[in-house]
Formats: sequence, C-alpha cells, structure tokens
Amino acid sequence: MLQRLYDILYKFKEYAILSVLILISFVLLAMNDNPQIKQIRSISTVIFGEVQEQLSFIPTYFGLKAENELLHHINIELADEAQRLREAKLENIRLRQLLGLKDQLPFKLIAARVINKNLTLLRNTITINIGSNDSVQQYMPVISDGGLVGIVINVTRHYSIINILLNTEFRVSGKVQRSRVDGIVMWDGKTLDLKNVPKMRDVKVGDVVTTSEYSNTFPPDIRIGLVGEVREQPSSLFKSITIEPGADFVKLETVFVMAYAQDKERVVLEQRTGPRTGK
Repeated sequence: MLQRLYDILYKFKEYAILSVLILISFVLLAMNDNPQIKQIRSISTVIFGEVQEQLSFIPTYFGLKAENELLHHINIELADEAQRLREAKLENIRLRQLLGLKDQLPFKLIAARVINKNLTLLRNTITINIGSNDSVQQYMPVISDGGLVGIVINVTRHYSIINILLNTEFRVSGKVQRSRVDGIVMWDGKTLDLKNVPKMRDVKVGDVVTTSEYSNTFPPDIRIGLVGEVREQPSSLFKSITIEPGADFVKLETVFVMAYAQDKERVVLEQRTGPRTGK
C-alpha cells in the first residue's frame, strides 16, 4: 500500500511539490502582519465574498426546483379531485334526468349501464350490463333521457345487445308531433330519415318526431329526435326528411329498458291478415 502511494507521489511529484509550496505560501501570508499582506488579505476576502454571493443562487435554484415539483404534485392531485367532483355532479344530473323520465312513463323501467359500443358500422349496436336475470326480454324498447335508443335483439342472463337507431336493420313508426304526419324512421348508413311522407304533408325543420300509435313494438310518444332538414326532390312523390336523434350515442352511458311487450294477439292478427303497417 505504501509502495503504491509512493509510486503515485513519484509519478506526480511536480504537482505534489507545487501544492505543498502553495500551501506554505498561504500559511505564510496568513501569519504575516505586513500592511501590504493585510491589504491583499482584505482584497481576497472581498473577492471571495462577491464570488460566494454570486454562487449563492445554486442552492436556492435546487430548493425552488424541489418546491416546484411538490407544488406540481399537489396541483395534479387537486385537478384529479376536481375532475372526480365534476364527474359526480354530471352523474347526479344524469340520474335526476333519468329519474324524472322514469316518473313520466307508465311502464316499468330497468336501469342499465352501457359497457360496449359499435358506432362505426352499418349495423351499430350497444351492449348493456343486464339480461334475463333482470327481466329483460327480446324486443323490449330501450330509451335514455334524450329519447329512443333502440330495441333489445339478443339476451343472456347478465347481458343484452341493443340494435340502436343508427342501424340499417332498425325501423320504427314515427310521427311529427306538431302536425301528426306519420312515416317510417330508418337509417340508411349516413342519415336518420323519416320516410314515406308525401310532399303535401306539413313538416318543418325543428319539428319533434316521436314514436306513433301504429307501432306494436314501441309505445307511442317516445321522443326520437328533431327534424334537421326537409327537401323536395322533383322526381319523387315524397319529401326527403332528415332527423337529428335525441340520444347522443357517443356520450351514452346510462339507459333504461322498458318492460313493454308486444301485443301478441295484434301481431298474430296482422300477420294472418297481411303486411303490417309499422314496426
């Protein structure tokens, strides 16, 4: 060990000698009471103080950085808490709206959560978290606070699949609430339309469209949406009427299944007699 230390000192002997001489010089300067040396010491003290003052921002910088990180962490926690409170408030508003809807309808409503959506297809559907164990049956209507959502097409014990308005296989008899004009509501893959309305019928933009009495699958007067556009085509006997659905399927989270069953006697009678007038 000593030999290794000796080898290192021998290798850097010039630097070692210089360091010793500088140390001796500082000691002699400190012990010397010569007025010139005192002046040099005073100047050195002032210079050292100035340098120290200029470098004092370094610990302050690191202290501020740590404080900023702490404040940033607290800000994230507060933002998260505020978001949870906003979500709780919105949930409360949705539940109040849905409870108000429940009070208005004469049929039993079964609440459900939307757990999956297909909104980019021609045959769009949603999946809800209730099924036959909750008394859900095939062909029961499904609504939300915005209006008609669709119809139950498949049921298991705990889940159900809903054909929504935006499905090319979906049909419902609809009517214009103001003028009582009726037609068939259907989606063509791009727009939701009210079909089979003659040109002379009174339909205006902004009119409310609801389910009609002609439907055996849906009870009457369930809101479907608003008339968004009315066009007349020279080559057609019917108006081209576009509907803006009341239900917002992108934001849809909570729905109600209506305990409304088809009138089997009516279904059998109409099937036996001829084509049904509505769906």
